[in-house]
Parts: sequence; structure tokens; C-alpha cells
Amino acid sequence: MLVKMNKKDINARPTREEAEESVRTLLAYLGEDVTRPGLIETPARVVRAWEEWCDGYKEDASELVGKFFDDIQGYDQPVIMRNIDFVSHCEHHMASMPGTAHVAYWPDKKVVGISKLARVVDVFAKRLQSQETMTKQIAEALHNGLSPKGVAVIIEAEHACMTTRGANKPDAHLVTQFFTGCFKTDLQAQERITALLSGAHRHK
Repeated sequence: MLVKMNKKDINARPTREEAEESVRTLLAYLGEDVTRPGLIETPARVVRAWEEWCDGYKEDASELVGKFFDDIQGYDQPVIMRNIDFVSHCEHHMASMPGTAHVAYWPDKKVVGISKLARVVDVFAKRLQSQETMTKQIAEALHNGLSPKGVAVIIEAEHACMTTRGANKPDAHLVTQFFTGCFKTDLQAQERITALLSGAHRHK
């Protein structure tokens, strides 16, 4: 008998046991014997793995960039962090989405500890994502938290949903970018920062 669930029921967080049972259901659907020795612990391992891959849901990017330094002693040039590696998962197929983020901001009165830039990337990468949304979220988190003159974010990533299935194009990479402030309105500044960031992979 099919039981209709209201929206509240659908969005209610299941228990760990229910999550593991869902993995067993998927394994059985794929034709596996969920009782064979090699799969006995698989449901628990899968749930633990996804808890780690989606750890970003527990983090708040605004808290990270809320811890800043306001003594920049007249520094008036962009701050750039290149080659921030991450592994995300696409929200459409839950397939892996490994990539690299390049982040820059032009401070006005605030700078943030450099590790925070990498951690902001991970906050949004460790969720089910679209690359376009992730790029925008990183830029807006830095812009809202630091009130800089501008923010630039460029992300290059592979999408296993099309490199290992479907279109099967293993060498395809998706590049997205998002600009705020002066990097959005000043084309010269945008071209300058894009050249610095988009060429970063050649120096890895």
C-alpha cells in the first residue's frame, strides 16, 4: 500500500538505522545479495562516508569570515588564494565532483585569516551542489562577511555524472566564475583578476 507523506514528513531527518536500511534497499535493487559477507557492513560504511562528504551542512560560512582582522595598515591590493582543491558531489546524481577553486578579494577595512578562505570553500563543497550555485555561495559569503571592494571566484571541476556515465567524456571540465563589487563593475579589474586566477592551474 502506497502511503502519501506530507512535506513535513518527507523533510524529517531519518534515523541512522533508517539511512542504513535505505542503502540495503538500493543494494537489493541493484541485484546484490545484501547478506553476503562483503556487504554486511556496507550500509554503515556508506552512511559514515556521506556524513563526512556532506560535513558542510554543519558549518556556517558567516561565522568563519566573521573572525577578521581590521588592522591592514593601508594594504590596498587584491588578496588571492589559488589552487584550493575540494571534492563535492552533484545534487542531481550524487556523483563526485572533484575540482579546484581560486578565490580573490580586494579588502577595504577587513582581512581574514588565509585558512578561512580554504575553509569557506569546503563549507559549500561538502554539500550536495551544483557548481554554479557553489561558486556564487562562496563569493557572496566572502562579500557579505568582509564588505570588500570586490570578490572573484573561479572554479574548475570534473563531474563524474558525465565523465564516467551518460556522455562519457572523461577529460571534460566545467569552469564557473562569479564576481562582486569592483570585479563585477570594473572590466579592467575583472580582466586582471581573471588572468591571475584562471592561469593558476598551470603553476601547480
